[in-house]
Amino acid sequence: MANEFELDIASLTAYLEANVDGFKGPLSAEKFAGGQSNPTYLIEAASGKYVLRRKPPGELLKSAHAVDREFRVMHALASTDVPVPKMRVLCDDDSVIGSMFYLMDFLDGRIMWDAALPGQTPAERTAIYDAMNKVLADLHSVDIEKAGLSDYGKPGNYFERQLSRWTKQYRASETETVPSMEKMMVWLSDNLPADDGLVCINHGDFRLDNMMFAHDSSEVLALLDWELSTLGHPYADLAYQCMQLRIPSDAAIPGLGGVDREVLGIPSEKAYVQQYCQRRGIAEIDNWVFYLAFSFFRLSAILQGVYKRALDGNASSKKAMDYGALAAPLADLGWALIETGE
Repeated sequence: MANEFELDIASLTAYLEANVDGFKGPLSAEKFAGGQSNPTYLIEAASGKYVLRRKPPGELLKSAHAVDREFRVMHALASTDVPVPKMRVLCDDDSVIGSMFYLMDFLDGRIMWDAALPGQTPAERTAIYDAMNKVLADLHSVDIEKAGLSDYGKPGNYFERQLSRWTKQYRASETETVPSMEKMMVWLSDNLPADDGLVCINHGDFRLDNMMFAHDSSEVLALLDWELSTLGHPYADLAYQCMQLRIPSDAAIPGLGGVDREVLGIPSEKAYVQQYCQRRGIAEIDNWVFYLAFSFFRLSAILQGVYKRALDGNASSKKAMDYGALAAPLADLGWALIETGE
């Protein structure tokens, strides 16, 4: 193969024809430019269009790039109100293309990368954010037992587990000392909320550009990129999305910090949280600063891993270095939030 991200077309064709109902070659594969974590490809075959998502090549952090978990959760959610693509097959035989992968149906929709939604009218922006809010509430309302996902995560305090996990992941990929990150890890550990018993399916990376929308409406066709999903706490996903409202609009992963959202038709953080609470029958959310600060810590740790993979030559996106460089600034934002309390 010409490079490590190219697929063995002959091997892949033979496998898919033998394991996917109705699949027929020949096929072609084109890698999508995005997706710095798990390489993703458009597969065009005689039988139609599909999307293949695989583990990246090279040495990987333990428990990272869990495409098998992505496959499992989307397959389980097919019978719920949460929009997901149709799953076709999970292949755990590394000999086929060099790493584990799964195949799902291709959906013809649009992905919007800029949270400010340029080119949309204020009314369209309002409708899109409302649709995202509904998907999040629907996800957190899924009956875990009925979906067959009661063992999809560990029991106990979600934030305690996640703080431990991402601290270890951060240390494993640390390239320099970031003072704000050090202080934030101590503060989060000292201010963990008591376990309130709330458990839901956590997407783990809930944001605009991980959704596919219909071309001509605000309908969400699919919620994508489930690599970080687990059984967790609903406010983690909600705070993670609200964090995007605070990230500067000129960052490598642009947010809405400094943008006049009212003029654009995009709800304020308070209004977005209230929408979610109304949909889920919640009166109010305590410890909001903790949930937001935790989101900054976690994303900073994730991006540090992206940066380390880029340095090691294992990142699958050319933007990985730019994304990774955001790790320290995000930690600074998180610590500033803790210091000001708002």
